[in-house]
Amino acid sequence: MDVDLRRVPDLDSLQLLVRVAELGSLSRAGRAHGIGQPAASARVLGMERRMGTALVQRSARGSILTPAGALVVGWARDVLAAAAGLGAGIASLNAESASRLRVAASMTVAEHLLPSWLVRLAAASPGTAVSLQAMNSTEVAAAVLAGDADIGFVEGPDVPAGLETRSIGSDRLVVVVAPGHPWTRRRRGIDAAELAGTRLVAREATSGTRAAAEAALRAALRSKQPGGGWHEVAPARPVLELSTTTAVRAAVAEGAGPAVLSHLAVEQDVAAGRLVLVQVEGVDLRRTLRAVWPSGQRPRGPAQDLLAIVNTTPRRARAR
Repeated sequence: MDVDLRRVPDLDSLQLLVRVAELGSLSRAGRAHGIGQPAASARVLGMERRMGTALVQRSARGSILTPAGALVVGWARDVLAAAAGLGAGIASLNAESASRLRVAASMTVAEHLLPSWLVRLAAASPGTAVSLQAMNSTEVAAAVLAGDADIGFVEGPDVPAGLETRSIGSDRLVVVVAPGHPWTRRRRGIDAAELAGTRLVAREATSGTRAAAEAALRAALRSKQPGGGWHEVAPARPVLELSTTTAVRAAVAEGAGPAVLSHLAVEQDVAAGRLVLVQVEGVDLRRTLRAVWPSGQRPRGPAQDLLAIVNTTPRRARAR
């Protein structure tokens, strides 16, 4: 419904008029409203001019409403009550938003780093309800871009346009094999070419871990050609593609083949003897872990609190 609002006073002025009716004095109404008598009188005069009718009758004994003024005050009380309800509703929406946090995180971050961060967030903000989605880095970026997550944590080398990022630490990838694998008998480990030519047990193609490992191998094997340009060596096709790090670790332990995984994900298996680390020469397997959020929208509320917790966590606790 279209309404002509040109003759409708603002809420502040209506509230002043109601106080004049209740207190019987422009000066007392002004003081209750936080303004002086001249300002209160000017405000009422402005309403009268806007509405085209007298609202208040002034005298030495005080101020009383005209019949038109009494009608307006009755209507104004309904308008002010509705405005108060609207304000309370808006406040409740903000409170609900402020107490809810949707996090999307890559598998490595979700399994090995986020639990301790969320424990600290719960201690600092016990009323915050957190929902966590664990997925690969590509899916994390998509969820944040779509507005399905307030903040994301990724481990891949590339971040799509539309996201702002902040480095939150580093991670190190390692090569692991089953205890009986021939690589465990090497004195000097393996080089980049042999790793690239070996069919590995790997995560899906959109996994941040796999993308970081393949990018590191390509960088190590890149060579300048005599005629100019660079020669790219693509890693061999995986022997298995699995959707979780747990499945990859289990397949490697059963002898399916080597894998490149975060050291955070395999350190317990290595300590227990279920997996064996293999040294790799000539490949930089370090990677950066990042927080991501939509461009132009700084994290706020619980997302800002979580990011502050991450930033105050010692780096050695983020990537050992």
